[in-house]
Amino acid sequence: MNYSPPEQFANVTLTCKANLYFDGRVVSHAVIFPDGSRKTLGLIYPGIYTFDTDASERMEIIAGTCRVRVGGRPGWTGFPAGTWFAVTANSSFEIEVAEGVAEYVCSYE
Repeated sequence: MNYSPPEQFANVTLTCKANLYFDGRVVSHAVIFPDGSRKTLGLIYPGIYTFDTDASERMEIIAGTCRVRVGGRPGWTGFPAGTWFAVTANSSFEIEVAEGVAEYVCSYE
């Protein structure tokens, strides 16, 4: 789904310590908003990675490209910059970056 990706967030708290996954191939930083809601900003380097979800997630691809398979469904769907996908709580998704770096904003519900 196409959308206009955010360029910045105002009045937030950013964690300095990065979350590192898959030997540093996926890196994110938490952003805390005044209302207590949280997002993560991250980079995904080439590879295929599987993530489990506790909460519902909305992954906005803000640069680069990836493909995703949600919840073990058959087939992959491509997501270039300016698109997003959703994953339900207590589920999982596989994400692949074939080349370059994909940048994302993840929102939790």
